[in-house]
Order: sequence, then C-alpha cells, then structure tokens
Amino acid sequence: MRPLLSSLSQMAVMGAVVATLAYVPLAIALVLVFALFGIPLSAVVTFGGTVNTFFGIVAWWLLAFAGASIYAACAFPWGDKALAWPRKK
Repeated sequence: MRPLLSSLSQMAVMGAVVATLAYVPLAIALVLVFALFGIPLSAVVTFGGTVNTFFGIVAWWLLAFAGASIYAACAFPWGDKALAWPRKK
C-alpha cells in the first residue's frame, strides 16, 4: 500500500509541475483565441462573470492540473520496480 501511495503522490507532484509550467503559455494562447472572437480577458478568467477573478484563476489552474494529471498518469513509469537510477554492478 505504501509504494502505491508514494507513486500516486509523485504522480500528483508531476501533474502539478506540468500544470504550473503550462499554465501561462496556455492562458496566453486561450486569451488570444478568444480575443479573435471579441471576448474580453475578464470574461474568460471569470467564466463570464460567474466567479470572481481569484477563483477563476484557481479554477483554470485546476482544469490545467486535471489535464496534466492525465498526462502524468500516462507518462509515469508504473511498471518499473525502482524509481531511481539503476545501481552499477
């Protein structure tokens, strides 16, 4: 049970790092696409005024984290016995 929890926590950290690194470039691209259609930045961040700016930014990061977690689950070395450098013999 302990190795599984360790693997899941490492996968969650990997997902959080990927989400944080991808957040700003994806946000810029998304805002530029919406700007082509005349939709302002505040409407995108606040989901059309449904939530305030802080919770909108947190919600967008959580959406990025959900996508990054799927990526991390696919990229994580689940079949490996050791998640460290192999020892020299």
